[in-house]
Amino acid sequence: MAGKPGIRLTAFALLLMVFAAGSSAQGGVGSGVSTQAKKGEARRVESSPRGQILALSCTSCHGTDGKSVGIIPSISGRSADYLETALKAFKSGARYSTVMSRHAKGYSDSELRLIAEYFGTVSHNNK
Repeated sequence: MAGKPGIRLTAFALLLMVFAAGSSAQGGVGSGVSTQAKKGEARRVESSPRGQILALSCTSCHGTDGKSVGIIPSISGRSADYLETALKAFKSGARYSTVMSRHAKGYSDSELRLIAEYFGTVSHNNK
């Protein structure tokens, strides 16, 4: 191995690049990431992958991120608690809608919670 210093230097250089990229992505000291940006990252909430899958049926009317471009109400910017309450009210019939009542009845309460968490998370993370 003593006869191949070029390979060692190349491997060392690659290792340094990976390390440097990792530390800058984490917002380490001197990385230029502002305190406000760090706070924004801390507020990001991850949603359940299952919630995202369940929410796909909602996107055809309410828009990809809950931002409807038509007459259908946008759900972007609504909290997960608000959305869950509304969905359960549609399901029980306490809140009237010709379409949403039928959609909501097809889901369990835990599935409605996952859908609400997904849209609550997406809309808050995209601000």
